[in-house]
Amino acid sequence: MRWDDYEEIGIALYQAYPEIDPLSVRFTDLLRMVLSLPDFEGTEEGSNEARLEGIQMAWLEEFRDHQ
Repeated sequence: MRWDDYEEIGIALYQAYPEIDPLSVRFTDLLRMVLSLPDFEGTEEGSNEARLEGIQMAWLEEFRDHQ
């Protein structure tokens, strides 16, 4: 996975953290969480606010689908 794979990252975050509401996560923590995913190949330098927001919204969609 790379930074623009929002849907894949969102699914992976939901699988790793199913109990966390994505809207409660600060972008600094989200960055750390994404970088810690086992299949993630990006670097911290590749992140930006727009990408983190896209990831957060994809994660939120997955979270809401399972509520």
